[in-house]
Formats: sequence, C-alpha cells, structure tokens
Amino acid sequence: MHATISQTVVEADIDVSRPLTPGLVAEITDACDRVEDTGGGRVLVVRLTGSKAAPAAWPGPAQVHLVGKWENALRRLERLDALTVGIGVGRCNQACLEVLLTTDHRIAGPGMALDAGTRTDGMWPGTALYRLVQQVGLATARRLVLFPGETDVPALRVAGVLDEVTQDAGAALAAVLKRAADSAGSEAALRRRLLLDAGTVSFEEALGTHLAACDRALRRTDLTGDGK
Repeated sequence: MHATISQTVVEADIDVSRPLTPGLVAEITDACDRVEDTGGGRVLVVRLTGSKAAPAAWPGPAQVHLVGKWENALRRLERLDALTVGIGVGRCNQACLEVLLTTDHRIAGPGMALDAGTRTDGMWPGTALYRLVQQVGLATARRLVLFPGETDVPALRVAGVLDEVTQDAGAALAAVLKRAADSAGSEAALRRRLLLDAGTVSFEEALGTHLAACDRALRRTDLTGDGK
C-alpha cells in the first residue's frame, strides 16, 4: 500500500519591482497565514513578478524597523510547515532574491532578470547574504555579493540558487507538484529544518533530532503500510 498525501496548493502573487513597504510585508505574512489555515499536504507557490522597466532600488527609503519586519516575515516563510516553490518572472529587484532564498524550489520563469546591484553602495546587506553563504558557500557568495553584475540568471543557476530556468513556468510548476506529491506539508518542512540546522549544530546535538524524525517516519510506515 502506498499512501499519497493530498496536496493543498496556496498561491501568492507578489510584485517585486517596488521598494519595501508595509504592504509588501503584509503580502508575505498573509500567504503564510493562508497556508497555516489549511491542512494536509500543503504547498505554497509564490509568484514573484517584476516589470519591463528597471525596478526600484531595494529597499528604497525604508526605516530599519520595517526592514526588521520584512526579515521576520522571510524567516517565517523559510520555516513554514509546507513545501514552498518560488517563481520569478520579469525584471525584479533584490526582493526577488531574498524571497527565493527562503523557498524550497526556485524557478526562473520567462524574462526573469535580477537587478541586485541597483544601489550605489553595492548589494543590500540583509540576511540574503547570510543565506547565500549557508546555501552556496562562502566563495560563491563572495563573488555574487561583491560583484553584483554576477547575479544574472545564468550565474544564479550555476551557483545553485536557482533550480530551474524555463520559458514555461506552468509546466515546471506542475512537474514539481507531481514530484512532491508524497512529501508536501509537514514532512517536507521537517526535512528542511534538519537541513537548515545542519550548519549550526554539532553532530551530537543533531543526532537526537534525526532519531526523532526517523521514529516519526517509521510510525508513519506502520500506519500506512508503505514499506517502500
């Protein structure tokens, strides 16, 4: 017997050609709220849409308390109890990169271009820099951050920041949802947390958490009869 998790797909469309505003923060938190209000195998699809013209410099004339709220919203998205898919389309500012780095699968759709170097003093020093080091390593992150011209789509794909580059984002998304049919929701979130913690805790500290996750998986196998 093979148990399939029924997917509940929540979608959010976010304009990432504009500066940071309370409304932008609210859109991230609203997406998280809607996911948490659902049950079962949850998937959040975040469509990040840019423009044809040059996007606004990131974050614009924001105050640091608003930046803090934005960072908290991203952290919530990153630890959401759901599988998350980010899709970038059009010409975007650094907000697109910051959101993509918090998602589980990242797709560059039609016309995606990232203007991460629109500031005169270099890339915005938010926690995207931290996530880049954690996810792609210091050497690659240093090149991407210190030379913002290197943050084009091909470079981000080579670095592993992007998982796919496609002209058919709909088909790519459908394929991801099909592949994730048995691992959406809390099961995907649990494994993500184990991966995120791997860079910050010792093996001895991690062992207990991994054993607990293994015990959970074994109990699920007993309940579903899925011994594959």
